[in-house]
This record gives sequence, C-alpha cells and structure tokens, in this order.
Amino acid sequence: MTRTPTPAHASAAPSPSEENWLRLDGQICFSLHAASRAFNGVYRVILKDLGLTYPQYLVMLVLWERGEMPVKQLGEHLRLDSGTLSPLLKRLEAAGLVRRERSTRDERSVEVRLTEEGVALREPALRVPRRIFQATGFNLDELRDLRERLDRLTSTLDSAALEEMPGGL
Repeated sequence: MTRTPTPAHASAAPSPSEENWLRLDGQICFSLHAASRAFNGVYRVILKDLGLTYPQYLVMLVLWERGEMPVKQLGEHLRLDSGTLSPLLKRLEAAGLVRRERSTRDERSVEVRLTEEGVALREPALRVPRRIFQATGFNLDELRDLRERLDRLTSTLDSAALEEMPGGL
C-alpha cells in the first residue's frame, strides 16, 4: 500500500519532529553562518600581518591566480555585486595593492590589476592557507570532502533559488 504524501500546505498538526524544525541548533544555515564567522575570526588574526581583511584577501587571491580582469568578472568570481566590490577595490587601491583603470577596449568597463606591491604580497600570503588548515583541526581528506560537499550544496541551492524566482530569470 502506497501512501500519498501530505501537501506542505495541509493543516495537519506538526509531528513532534517537525516541532524541532524551528530550533536554531537544527538549522544548517545557522551552522554554516557560525562556521563562516569563526573562519572570519581566524582569518582576521592571520591576515593582520598582511594588512588585509578577509574580503580583500579573496580579491587578491583571484588576482594572483588569474591576473588583470574587468571588475564585473572579478565580482562574478567572488559572487559579489559592484556595490560591495567597489569599496573593497577602493581600499586596496589606496593601500597601493591594485590599480583600477578604464578599459581601452570598452570604456564602460573598468580593469583591475595588481601593482608591484600587490604582486609582492603574494609571497608572505603563501603561509595563510597552511595556518588556516592547521586551525581547522581537520586532515586534508576531511577538508577536501567538506569543500566538495559545500560546493555541491552551493550549486544545488543556486538551482533551487532560480526555480523559486517568479517568472524565472
């Protein structure tokens, strides 16, 4: 005998386990949020010597890896909108680590590139990932597995968000 699932909008009383669904300690989003804040705290200490904040470090990682690029493309890599990215780039430029210039190919586009100081900062930054790895208390396989699961979760949630958008994109 097959049971027909009860629609989510049905007015049946929630089961005891459903009552726990609204507990803070049962929310995966809160666990991810708390872990993110804990990571930010560790990064704040480790990045202090480099004179970078965590978001600035992420910008530098992309530029060290990929080189000069348009601001829009940088924002796509970091999943940041221009309203968040522009002040970050302004502070990195004031610190002498990046330079922003209008593209000669498309005047609507602004290119970001590392300065000599920005390139030189890469060497001391090489110590950051090892210190973060040590701070997690995980072994390498555990970290790889966690990253793969989080990447899969991000992809699944991105797809779910697109499906929930009224009228699609």
